[in-house]
Amino acid sequence: MPRTQVSVLILYNVPRKGAFGLVESDAGVLAEVDAVACALKKLRIAFRSIGVRELPDVPVVLGGADESVVFNLVEGFQRHSQDFNYVPAMARAFGKACTGNDTPGMVLSLDKWLSKALLQAEGLACPKGVLVEPGHSLRRADLFPGPYIVKPACTDASEGIDNASLVATSGKRLQAAIRKIHEHLKQTAIVEQFIDGRELNISVIWRKGRPQVLPLAEIEFQEYDKGRPRIVGYEAKWLQDSFEYHHTVRVIPAPLSKGVADRIQQTAVAACRAMGCLDYCRVDFRLDKRLNPYILEVNANPDISPGAGFAAALRAAGIRYEQFVKLTIENALARLPRKVNTPAIPTAQRTGGLAIRWCESQDRESVVALLAETRFFRPDEMAVAKEVLDAGIKDGPSGHYQSYVVETSGQVVGWLCLGPAPCTMGSFDIYWIAVHKDCQGHGLGRRLMDFAEAEIAARSGRLVVVETSSRHAYQPTRAFYERLGYRQAACIADFYGPGDAKIVFTKVLAT
Repeated sequence: MPRTQVSVLILYNVPRKGAFGLVESDAGVLAEVDAVACALKKLRIAFRSIGVRELPDVPVVLGGADESVVFNLVEGFQRHSQDFNYVPAMARAFGKACTGNDTPGMVLSLDKWLSKALLQAEGLACPKGVLVEPGHSLRRADLFPGPYIVKPACTDASEGIDNASLVATSGKRLQAAIRKIHEHLKQTAIVEQFIDGRELNISVIWRKGRPQVLPLAEIEFQEYDKGRPRIVGYEAKWLQDSFEYHHTVRVIPAPLSKGVADRIQQTAVAACRAMGCLDYCRVDFRLDKRLNPYILEVNANPDISPGAGFAAALRAAGIRYEQFVKLTIENALARLPRKVNTPAIPTAQRTGGLAIRWCESQDRESVVALLAETRFFRPDEMAVAKEVLDAGIKDGPSGHYQSYVVETSGQVVGWLCLGPAPCTMGSFDIYWIAVHKDCQGHGLGRRLMDFAEAEIAARSGRLVVVETSSRHAYQPTRAFYERLGYRQAACIADFYGPGDAKIVFTKVLAT
């Protein structure tokens, strides 16, 4: 690593304050900052540490930062906690390498219900579960045999999980645990099948794009009597004066047969790939009585402080902490687009503009790769995109799906698909618009939309309709449409899934 060229900005969230001081799960980030700073000193890499409180602080910091690498330790914000997922995307927008997982992987892993669906779609076993939104009660028809564990849908660090979260049977205690999530955390609750067995934490790092599974760790529940829930809740992780904190003991390597260990390692890697993880992550498992593994969650932003399980797995693998920090920075730099490899966006003065043309059969693989590399679309969404793409190529200009690609220097860097809305007079749908990940932030999306509107107007179109999701991950998409003069015309609650509404934007074209 060339020391004269690399400098690092350690970016972290300023811990929240609770009634008795710093919130325990937040205060842990300060230990991470100290550990990374100590490692950088040993590596003789120049660095600064800056704390932020809210997402709007981030572009202010990045805009004035000369460092080439952001070591991302932001784990939440004081008011809008989940906005921490967007820090990697912002770092990339400012042309900086960013350690850890990218925005899509972090968004997916934080949403426990969505990640469960994606993992199951990949054929990976997860406990059964049902979603209960605030204002609703658990329907008996949705219930499965207990015992149950009740957890918030979108938190890390075991926040919202304590001994009362584990319930043996349906009834008043189960409903009370659900209400606690709704009222105290203002979140959707997941009622999940409790796998009564051994608990494992599997840490994974990346070397040159390939995952390496670190020694498997098991959590032993020592001196737990029959009535004490064997779970790793908030007390076990953070409350140092609790019984749980002192009697949940990490054992590395976990005493497992080679066959079971191999299966868990393979499943952990498959789970990381399904979530689009990068650099490092942790996969938590439960084993049932027959040693069948069930994935509890994929944590794309695990605690890397010296006392946490991830650092313990590094030590068990013989990897010094500064080696891990160095590897993480190298991974981030390798992902930074290089000018020689990045498709350039030509200016009108230099090349006369981009070439937007009909999508042809030879463009198919480039468009599919472009969509996949965004890491933004679920597998089922990718399947639909391929169907639309194939139909547009097969039928050409005479078909319903009018499919176009953007080309520059012989490379496909964008895709657009539109078509007339059936049973309407002059209404058109924009079905898909996508820009190569290395070309985002250069105005290409706006130029594609301008082209789409011109094409629709040329076909006597009067109204343009676009649809998107209400999820946090799609906030930049919604803001993009609003900047182009589109206005929200409808919101259909729970359309894509529980808590995931369909937002419909429209724009009337000038005649």
